[in-house]
Amino acid sequence: MAFTFTLKHALTIPVEVDSINHAAVQQLSADEVRALPVLQGNQRAALADFFDVNLSASEPDLMVWAGDCSRVKAIGADLCSGSIRIEGNAGMHLGREMSGGRIEVQGDVADLMATGMRGGEIHVTGNAGDLVGAAWPGSKRGMNGGTILIRGSAGREAGHRMRRGTIVVGGDLGDAAGFDMIAGSIFTFGKIGACPGAGMRRGTIAAMDAATRPELLPTFKYSCLHKPVWLSFFLRELKSVGFPVPEDCLNAEYHRYCGDFLTLGKGEVLVRQ
Repeated sequence: MAFTFTLKHALTIPVEVDSINHAAVQQLSADEVRALPVLQGNQRAALADFFDVNLSASEPDLMVWAGDCSRVKAIGADLCSGSIRIEGNAGMHLGREMSGGRIEVQGDVADLMATGMRGGEIHVTGNAGDLVGAAWPGSKRGMNGGTILIRGSAGREAGHRMRRGTIVVGGDLGDAAGFDMIAGSIFTFGKIGACPGAGMRRGTIAAMDAATRPELLPTFKYSCLHKPVWLSFFLRELKSVGFPVPEDCLNAEYHRYCGDFLTLGKGEVLVRQ
């Protein structure tokens, strides 16, 4: 069954909806879903206090959140299957600790998207905030699988302590991308902020914009001018799913820097020539 949640009015205090997930709603009637608990600040409320709830059989295993949900937190938390479409902006903690399924956002996303993500896909047509695919404060590991595609820009510390997975940013990427990165891949087609890969052990950070010259830490060493075959295949696959990949990126050469030699030093930063 497909549920559509339409925001009734603009929110001034954020609402947390982590209890509204596929496992919770698939066996419930529309009235039972309307009565599910949510939190606004420290006050317990019902979903129907903020959203109109409609049920249809048109698209199975789908949730639609309609309206400006920029103050709706934890949409898609712990998602393991099914699809979520957000027709507008989304709040903090989108896709928190998700392990499967697909989330599509037709707008912008606030900070801490996909914290602790383990699998699945997130597609964002707008911009994303800070700490995309990052670790929880105090956690040793961030994103551990899955794919995040952001057509716009993203904030600082994307991929903080990520262990596996892929983050692709069509626009600019903030400072300290891949901070303390354990492994995985981060790509940006716009400008990249200062100190990418600070403390990284393994993994790849690629700056695809020919005009970008990232400010690397001195603990990175230049290796060579490189034309990775795997990168060409990856970009073609990315283009095949509709992500805007400039044609001149497909066969470009890249300056390869290895580091961070303050840690294991087996990571790489690729800078397009």
